[in-house]
Amino acid sequence: MTYLTSTQVIERYKISQMSLWRWTKSTALNFPKPMVINRRKLWNAEELAKWEREQAKGAA
Repeated sequence: MTYLTSTQVIERYKISQMSLWRWTKSTALNFPKPMVINRRKLWNAEELAKWEREQAKGAA
């Protein structure tokens, strides 16, 4: 399994740190929740890819 840091997720989606915080708090967006290890947030890359596919389906 591959995990991405907050910085990597921000770079992947070209968003700000505040946007990432909002995405994680939004129930309507259904953005994957991070795993927290030693106060570091890590996102599962597979879950992010699945979320991206779901967003693409909704936009089509």
